[in-house]
Amino acid sequence: MNNSIFENRLDLLRSKFARLGVDTIWIIQPENRRYLSGFKAADGQFDESSGCLFITLDQALLVTDSRYTIQAQQDVVGFEVVTHKKGLIDILPEIFDRLNTQKLGFEGGYLIWDTYQKAKEKASQHSPSVELIAVSNLVEEIRMIKGPEEVDMLSRSAQLMGNVLARVISELTPGQVEKDIAWKIEALIREQGADGASFPPIVASGPNGALPHAVPTERRIGEGEPIILDVGAKLNGYCSDMTRTVFLGNPPSDFKEIYRVVRKAQLLALQSVRPGMKTNEADSIARDVIKNAGFGDFFGHSLGHGIGMAPHERPSVGPLKPEVLKEGMVFTIEPGIYIPGNGGVRLEEMVVLEGDGARVLTTNKNFYSF
Repeated sequence: MNNSIFENRLDLLRSKFARLGVDTIWIIQPENRRYLSGFKAADGQFDESSGCLFITLDQALLVTDSRYTIQAQQDVVGFEVVTHKKGLIDILPEIFDRLNTQKLGFEGGYLIWDTYQKAKEKASQHSPSVELIAVSNLVEEIRMIKGPEEVDMLSRSAQLMGNVLARVISELTPGQVEKDIAWKIEALIREQGADGASFPPIVASGPNGALPHAVPTERRIGEGEPIILDVGAKLNGYCSDMTRTVFLGNPPSDFKEIYRVVRKAQLLALQSVRPGMKTNEADSIARDVIKNAGFGDFFGHSLGHGIGMAPHERPSVGPLKPEVLKEGMVFTIEPGIYIPGNGGVRLEEMVVLEGDGARVLTTNKNFYSF
């Protein structure tokens, strides 16, 4: 991505400072950090950080340690790299002085309590004292609208994943183990040049398919039963997510009917979503189809979710907390029906919302016409 893209993102962030009442923003969430700076390093676990950003109206610092200094200098655009030697908390007073910070906005949903308490102590002891102000969904609001270069990357990730999944499905045979299939998916994703899977593959056969987020087991797949394959790849930092439900041989009549209902719900939602529609309205389009077919109690999750640098991000396309759908949003449409003890059917596509509706980014393969 060229430098102007990162400059525009920082400009959008800075335009929010006055409304929030802050003079500095502290960014710690990994995808937000990469989105704003280009820094690709990952965090090993929740209580470890490869670096963070401090942004004012006229300065931008990426603060890291010696393990990541060289990578940061190679990756970042528009940020000065600062290496701390004694730990982030100990360098905070220096950062405050350097940026003339008086009101520090931090990502309230991501700063762990222990780090917050230590930062608050440093801030209160500083002269003049620094006020810590929790902010929520600050960068996430910007990330909801994808630029053309992001849509292109998401499309490439989706196409890669579609090709891998089509191959895996073509090679399925009764008796294969769920865990082995999941491992094969991950290996093929990397062989095709992706960074890796965007989340652990879901391979759920027979009764395991009644668990929307089932973990692959030692169970062997069988003829006729539904097999849910929910998979995604990450390519240059951008995720894909798609689901197909497949059958080896002739499925029982009840699952043919369930599949028909889910596919009808999905197609109607794909054809109907428009800019200006609220997310709960989009959700109800598919949910009403499933409810009217008598399966309303067996569709418990939202119709879809945003996707970008994270596999799940805003907007949530569900019945709660409605948001307005806008051009440039990329999200999934994935209705499902789950019958406890028997199995389930889920079908998922990634779409980008354009002026005249949804354009599907995932490959239109491996569907049935029962």
